[in-house]
Amino acid sequence: MRHGNKNNALGRKKAHRDALLSNLAVSLISHKRIETTLAKARALRRFVEPIITRSKDDSTNSRRMVFADLQNKEATTALFREVAPKVAQRPGGYTRIIKLGNRLGDAAEMAMIELVDFNTIYVKEKAGAEAKKTRRSRRSSGAKKAEGGEATEAKGE
Repeated sequence: MRHGNKNNALGRKKAHRDALLSNLAVSLISHKRIETTLAKARALRRFVEPIITRSKDDSTNSRRMVFADLQNKEATTALFREVAPKVAQRPGGYTRIIKLGNRLGDAAEMAMIELVDFNTIYVKEKAGAEAKKTRRSRRSSGAKKAEGGEATEAKGE
């Protein structure tokens, strides 16, 4: 029974789990997209989202707190230089998890976790351009509708 157990131990002790999540977070920040198991992706999301939120405020204290979690100088600078400006307006939900199916060797559920604002497939500009187009139907034009309205008025007289 889990009874209030809110973290997934991932079959590891605390120190090993912290190192694993730190390394996965460094990989996610540097590559913007990684493939891992679904359980690790869900645990990583809970680990990395507060770090990204903390990176929005570029102060010495927030840099030190982020570095304490990541333990990687290059990832910390990349987070503050590249990622933080892109997510500055976003109130949360910086990552997206996409299920990929089962792994061939042990049938583990695989997933891809990515930073939402760095995806090249789902681009907001394309969606905005498609939304601006007016939809044309094959039905009759508005002029005929106006004529039909006049015809009903003539019948009523």
